Amino acid sequence: MRTKIKNAVSSKISAIGLPILALCWVSFFWGTTWIASKEGVKHMPALQLVAIRQFLGGFLYISYFLFKKTPWPKGKQWKTIIILSILNFVLSNGLSTWGVKYISSGLGAIIGACVPLWIVIITFFRGERLSRLSVMGLIISFSGVCVIFYDHLSDFLIPNFRFGIIISVISTLTWAFGTLYTKKKAATFNPYFSLGIQMFLSSILVFAYTGATGISVSLSEIPAISWWSIAYLVVFGSILTFIAFIYALQNLPAEISSVYSYINPIIAVLLGAFIFGETLNAAIAIGGSVTLLGLYLVNYSLRKGRKTSIETL
Repeated sequence: MRTKIKNAVSSKISAIGLPILALCWVSFFWGTTWIASKEGVKHMPALQLVAIRQFLGGFLYISYFLFKKTPWPKGKQWKTIIILSILNFVLSNGLSTWGVKYISSGLGAIIGACVPLWIVIITFFRGERLSRLSVMGLIISFSGVCVIFYDHLSDFLIPNFRFGIIISVISTLTWAFGTLYTKKKAATFNPYFSLGIQMFLSSILVFAYTGATGISVSLSEIPAISWWSIAYLVVFGSILTFIAFIYALQNLPAEISSVYSYINPIIAVLLGAFIFGETLNAAIAIGGSVTLLGLYLVNYSLRKGRKTSIETL
């Protein structure tokens, strides 16, 4: 019986394809991390949660690669790792997690999905021409964001809500810079080991900040629910899903591997409404759909531009 079940599962995986399963995993579980972050920061300082999460995730990654006797990065590789640690984990992950302390997890996820818009805007200011498709995508996405925030106009009078929106937007900007920097400095070092080192370094920096500013609390004061949230974020957000994400990127075409970025916000919005009772109305549903459509057009134009550049070389 066990052999039959094992063979059935194996044949099913072969039929669907392991990279596709990895992408499905990423699409769902990265959406759930917004919910876990929201629950965790309800009961403890957000940046302290970020520091603990990155420390544990980074420690586990590094321990594994030390056990495997993987060589450490050398020379200029350290510069790239340190810069990405600051952009992607200290700033992007830190600010986005801090942001959901003041705004809904669904809204945070929708803002987080807007990274491609910043990439297009940054490349434009660097002197690159925008295709008509990129401009159309930007306009459509901006229209969708306007529809979403139309329902939150009165909330902008609340200082905490404004702060949450501002730092969430900044987090997407820093991730965009990190993405562009990664493309510029093509990775020559083990991406998984690099990820662990980035997490660990970022945790030291965030711990230093929370310690210097006095915003952290004693570990004994952190309630069990926040520890469970941290454990979920470490295991599913920082380890398993990142492994699946890199695997999917390495084994799927770009147009398929980017699908997760459209599904994550949908998962976060639906679970936020179901678990926390967050607002799920026509403005969010329509505005979110329009925003994701615009993001798809922007992503498509970016992929098309990269393909054209490669063909002309």
